Amino acid sequence: MPADVVETVRWGHSGLTAVLEVHPDRPVTLRELSAGAAPTLPAGGSQPLVEVLVPGAGRARASQRLSETAVGCRLRHTGTERSYDDGWHELRLRMRDDTSGLDAEMVLRSPDGVAAVQARVRVTNTGQNPVPLLAVTSFAAVFPVRPDGTQDRPVNDLDLLYADSEWLGESRWTRRPLGDHVPGLGLTGHGQHGKGTFALTSAGTWSSGRHVPMGGLTDRGTGRTWLWQIEHNGPWRWETGERLDGVYVALSGPTDLDHQWSQPLAPGESFTTVPVALAVSGEGVEGAAAALTAYRRALVRPHPDRAALPVVFNDYMNTLMGDPTTDKLLPLIDAAAAAGAQVFCVDAGWYDDGGDWWDSVGEWRPSRSRFPRGLEEVLARVTGHGMTPGLWLEPEVIGVRSPMAGELPAEAFLQRGGVRLTEHGRHHLDLRHPAAVAHLDRVVDRLVGELGVGYFKLDYNIDPGAGTDLDAPSVGAGLLAHNRAHLAWLEGVLDRHPHLVLENCGSGAMRMDYAMLARLQLQSTSDQQDFLRYPPIAVAAPLSLLPEQAANWAYPQPGMTDEEIAFTMTTGVLGRLYLSGNLHKMTPGQLALVRDGVRLHRSLRADLLRATPCWPLGLPGWDDPWLALGLRAGDVLHLALWRRPGAADTTVLALPHLAGREVAAEIVYPVAAGGWACSWDPEAARLTVTAAAPAPTARILRLGAL
Repeated sequence: MPADVVETVRWGHSGLTAVLEVHPDRPVTLRELSAGAAPTLPAGGSQPLVEVLVPGAGRARASQRLSETAVGCRLRHTGTERSYDDGWHELRLRMRDDTSGLDAEMVLRSPDGVAAVQARVRVTNTGQNPVPLLAVTSFAAVFPVRPDGTQDRPVNDLDLLYADSEWLGESRWTRRPLGDHVPGLGLTGHGQHGKGTFALTSAGTWSSGRHVPMGGLTDRGTGRTWLWQIEHNGPWRWETGERLDGVYVALSGPTDLDHQWSQPLAPGESFTTVPVALAVSGEGVEGAAAALTAYRRALVRPHPDRAALPVVFNDYMNTLMGDPTTDKLLPLIDAAAAAGAQVFCVDAGWYDDGGDWWDSVGEWRPSRSRFPRGLEEVLARVTGHGMTPGLWLEPEVIGVRSPMAGELPAEAFLQRGGVRLTEHGRHHLDLRHPAAVAHLDRVVDRLVGELGVGYFKLDYNIDPGAGTDLDAPSVGAGLLAHNRAHLAWLEGVLDRHPHLVLENCGSGAMRMDYAMLARLQLQSTSDQQDFLRYPPIAVAAPLSLLPEQAANWAYPQPGMTDEEIAFTMTTGVLGRLYLSGNLHKMTPGQLALVRDGVRLHRSLRADLLRATPCWPLGLPGWDDPWLALGLRAGDVLHLALWRRPGAADTTVLALPHLAGREVAAEIVYPVAAGGWACSWDPEAARLTVTAAAPAPTARILRLGAL
């Protein structure tokens, strides 16, 4: 340990160890962040734990990184406080920069026994002069070196994980050598930190519209892995790059460089960053995914839906497609109930009298032309089957032709230069304004109170861009305040209606983040209508969110073969089954195949709530011919397999956690179908699967020890 280290702060619990170094003449740094009681590593590097960018000081070394900011390098430790409450351990680290007068307090929180930690930073101006903030990280550190201290080729030892995402093609995870993006530059010979970085950002309010707000690093030699998520429903940035002391990671919300965000702090004022979380493991990506899964379960808001996990039928996908009427819905409701659905959600169009509703939404009153005897008749049919009635709602938008566009004050909308923002025929409400909040509260309370709605699919189909300059010091600051007001509105809805279920949908999964999912109960994982293209989305989903929140569409149709019905049903069963399709037009045999899938899913729900994901064929590629997702629940592995057209007859799956064990593999869906066979090699821990049935074909297996 260097002589200038005056204190080593060790914090954690049975599942997590964090070791921080406190120096008299350097900023606080992270030496270790590991699962359990990790071996003591050599002294860490000099990457400041908190980075703060201000225009009067900038960076200590010129670059566009969130590393080596002048304020970050000047922050000095002033105190530490520990606490424990309601299952969460907390550490508060206080730091100060005497030059700028800025205090920084980092709060680390971790659920007991879980190898993951949440971090956020509060910056306070204790000086005499205003200080503009241009960026503040929620977390920054060097990825720990190996226990023997070797770091001569850190870039070449590591793999980087990240996920591209867009409408119809969500959660496309990539794992590749970090050196493909961050070349080893021989920095030791130059005596300087690097200047380049690999950074991912998201702008606007589609937090996963470009990339999932996550990333990861894994050491191929040791299995040491970090997975991180940024828990924000708006703009964010994460980056990684090479320093003299190793590979660093910096996580943040909006910044000036990327998002037109700046926040002036007058004397006495504070700013708090968006929360981020890191899960750690010494057992590779799947170990870190298990830790992140446990953390997410501790994070999400308590709700009756979390235990019940009712099967949802939604009338939209490849079925009514936004054109519901009484005559179309009643037979569909009967068929959904017969198939085993427990929620029936009427999707878009229920409010439309004119047939062209896109730019007229916002009042949210039931159509009389679509439902001549009232929407009440349709919802009564739902409740008559013992199902919960649901409605589609897009609360944050007001169509340009909506009466509400003129009734609400101009200040209730996001603006630029005094002009309301308009995207795709809609204005965007500004939930900082009380009139916007009051309007949405009236809508929700009316639909729940008068119609008995117990489920809302909350959609979100426009992105307002950088933000609003109305009553805001910067466009990005206005958007951040709106983002936070949106979360407060959602919490208020659930406080008033504690049994109401809220689905998160944003043009599929373009706002899939744990600011939203810590509060909402499930997430539509895509708008993808092609049942052959959906499996890679469903397979990747449990890395991006909880398996029990991953609402994967299954939309069987009467024109499908039995193998095609089994294929699309398999997509939904090992997640939060989200059913659609013209079930009322099916033959009894087809409907029985759907019912069997629903019955299996309902029998798996207890395991779903404790399962952790694994990927026996690796993280899925978009065009992979074979796809596999495993959910580990105790000694049982639930395994979904899809064989797409063009795939070979046989594939081999790696299941290292079952090595040396005799295992029985049973096909549990579809039970009566043939054409598949499998054999287990316990020494190699490999399952060989052969599918003679023509593609597309899929099966769900249950593997358990003999």
